[in-house]
Amino acid sequence: MTPSRPFQHHNAQSLSNSDSVSLVEGQSKDGAAQARPRVQSAARAVSILLAIAQSERGLTTKEIAETVGIGRQATYHLLHTLVGAGTLAKSDGNRYILGPRIGTLAEGFRRQLDPGKHLEPILREMTERTGETCYVTGWWSDEISVLAITRGTKPIRAAEIGLGHVSHAHARASGKLLLAYLSPTARREYLESHDLVPMTANTITDQAQLEEEFTRIRERGYSEDQEEYAIGLCCVAVPVDGGRSPFALAISAPRERFLEERDQYMSALAEAARKAGGPPPTE
Repeated sequence: MTPSRPFQHHNAQSLSNSDSVSLVEGQSKDGAAQARPRVQSAARAVSILLAIAQSERGLTTKEIAETVGIGRQATYHLLHTLVGAGTLAKSDGNRYILGPRIGTLAEGFRRQLDPGKHLEPILREMTERTGETCYVTGWWSDEISVLAITRGTKPIRAAEIGLGHVSHAHARASGKLLLAYLSPTARREYLESHDLVPMTANTITDQAQLEEEFTRIRERGYSEDQEEYAIGLCCVAVPVDGGRSPFALAISAPRERFLEERDQYMSALAEAARKAGGPPPTE
């Protein structure tokens, strides 16, 4: 296959005063607050790509402008640039969808990023703070899988599951969370191809009730498993990057300790979610 030519925009310009630059507060290595520059047009372009990626079948120009929160004229210019770059394409229904070059980004993501190793430092901090077993769970080869584990340090720990594909995702906090942020079509296909086995009397096995649970999860930004997978075991999970990334952070603990120390677990997960780049869960 002949490699494609690098994209060249006929009106390409170096950064000038016409391209708005804002300052975003960050932290230096010593923890002191500092500001870092951000090119507004680049940030908007990324926001457009993320919005379209999360849509069911693409978005119209009007829907993009409303979702991203920018003017129609600026949206047209950005869309024209992204289509020219091959990162967006226009469907027959006059909707913008992801373009062929996104495949290059997706392949690079799979090749370069080991999500388990990438999030392991955050995972270790969670275990050090809570003493409980913590997990990174995510989508891998169209299945929900455990990608990394840090084992709890307390004498009595929750029963652990191994790395790799996990069954009965509908009964697990992290599984429910990842399903909640899936597109409706993909979620329906997943649930129709996986038996909703009642693991305990608390397991939700009705699809309509599960959809109500998924709505609650998205609204509050976290998911809980109150003895739904196993009696005596509870778990809480939060999304990475507010559900835009296909990964979740989770803590599991014996039921009595979970009920006593739930606030501590939620605080640890909120901090972990912030470090991983997403908004913290809301109570």
